[in-house]
Amino acid sequence: MSDTRRAVISHYRPIKKITPLDIQQMYEIFRKYYANTTLEIFLRDLGKKQGLFLIRDRDTRRIVGFSTVTNMPLQYGKRTVRGVFSGDTIIEKEYWGCRALNKLFFLYMLRTRLRYPMTPLFWLLISKGYKTYLLLANNFPRYYPHPEGRYDRYAPMVRQYCDTLFPGTFDPQRQLLDFGDSYQHLEGDVAEITPEMRRKSAKIDFFERSNPSWRQGTELPCIGQAGYLDFVLYVWQRLFRRGSAPGPAVTARPQDHDTEVNGAATQQGTS
Repeated sequence: MSDTRRAVISHYRPIKKITPLDIQQMYEIFRKYYANTTLEIFLRDLGKKQGLFLIRDRDTRRIVGFSTVTNMPLQYGKRTVRGVFSGDTIIEKEYWGCRALNKLFFLYMLRTRLRYPMTPLFWLLISKGYKTYLLLANNFPRYYPHPEGRYDRYAPMVRQYCDTLFPGTFDPQRQLLDFGDSYQHLEGDVAEITPEMRRKSAKIDFFERSNPSWRQGTELPCIGQAGYLDFVLYVWQRLFRRGSAPGPAVTARPQDHDTEVNGAATQQGTS
């Protein structure tokens, strides 16, 4: 897959096929943009993931961006569902605006959807900034936490993946992940939230109320369901509404359509 506008090539690579040179190039990018990190921390976190989306410069084949991913089973009541967690995502500043990661993530989600055709599929993410939360809220009609309290039934799955991926860091009282003062974080300030932004956007206001300590690095764990119709509408938007800015996997639709979890048969299995 290629993105000629940014002169890059992109592909998915399982962790077991990552080379020492790949690791060296990724860590160089990582330490440039993240504070409070070491190679040991980077390798330990990388070892917990199943694969990566890699962005390479077309001419030099040097890695200029990457995003980690984990595919895991979750329990939703008596059903087994699938969750795709997207972790650290970093792109060199010179390549900002490249949409290759969006395309790779969409295709990965679609392949997972087809691999488990009768199993509900969810996107898992954590957010210490409102922009990441909006990526979920603006592109998934069924998501938690929701400003209107919808889909609170997804909350147990959020606790599950937090306890699995980040043991000992989930605060059940605040419903936040708190990694402490030593948590690695992006250099510089996270995008600020102004009073005007809160007045104009109920979603931004809700994020601020849900994660009031985001400036200290606490993360709001979230989840969104990706159904078949969501994928169709994403493609439709890409073909006929190119001016829009879709999220990494699916695009929003107004209806509340929850038959995939509540009405579908399930298929167990692990990746």
